[in-house]
Amino acid sequence: MAGQLKEVRNRIKSVQSTQQITKAMKMVSAAKLRRAQDAIQQMRPYARKLQELLSNIVSNTEVEGGNALAQERPVERVLLISITSDRGLAGAYNANVIKATKALIKDKYAGKQVTIWSMGKKGYEHFAKNGFNVSDRFKDVFLNLSFEGVQAAAQAAVEAFQNREFDAVEIIYSEFKNAATQRFVSEPFLPIPKAAKKEGSSATRADFIFDPNKEELVAELMPKILNTQLFKAVLDANASEHGARMTAMDKASENANELLKNLKISYNRARQAAITTELTEIVSGAAALQG
Repeated sequence: MAGQLKEVRNRIKSVQSTQQITKAMKMVSAAKLRRAQDAIQQMRPYARKLQELLSNIVSNTEVEGGNALAQERPVERVLLISITSDRGLAGAYNANVIKATKALIKDKYAGKQVTIWSMGKKGYEHFAKNGFNVSDRFKDVFLNLSFEGVQAAAQAAVEAFQNREFDAVEIIYSEFKNAATQRFVSEPFLPIPKAAKKEGSSATRADFIFDPNKEELVAELMPKILNTQLFKAVLDANASEHGARMTAMDKASENANELLKNLKISYNRARQAAITTELTEIVSGAAALQG
């Protein structure tokens, strides 16, 4: 009986220690989430407007140098930029990004030559372990997250597309909604998608005034907007990771509370049983002496 009590006490101490860790991790993730959320909320309107501008220009202009990035061609070689995190303990966050990447390969690019650039160690480790054609070139982008680091990846993708190493490039990431909600999406990166025509509206051409000339402006503008588009996706993923980890650690702390309650009930029952047994033995011994 004493051994059973000691085992339950040890389990209670272990759960309490784990709960302290999960609470600390929740607080750290909450602090990081606030910064990441501010960053993506400030970036999102700017990136969205730039993307609309780029799609509109591509749809309504004929620019030789610039439209090379918007030129559609038969898709045989595909680059997927899959954005996960460097660390686990974030619930199903990384698993969902990986699942979305695999689903895109199966549903859209089955039979094509697919290359994956994994941003984040978790994605790289999974794809490498399971035999996918994955590159570690940008897997450490979150070690020191900066616009320059993401820009290098965007420029590398643009150069590879221009050199016809790939016929299409897509980004798979988690779009941040709030701490408990993320939307796992894939969006075209190259060729640059044209602006969709609204249903029921006649085709119109945007009346842009270009200064300097159209070719110079578009050639300068396109790479910068693509850099911003990828950086926005990375910021979305970064905020989603911290939100998912904060939620997961909160749930883990709640589960630890429930487990502690059950363990304390078990401990009290075992302790009461031990006391009852001891009292029974004392009474029996006293009765034997009297007899």
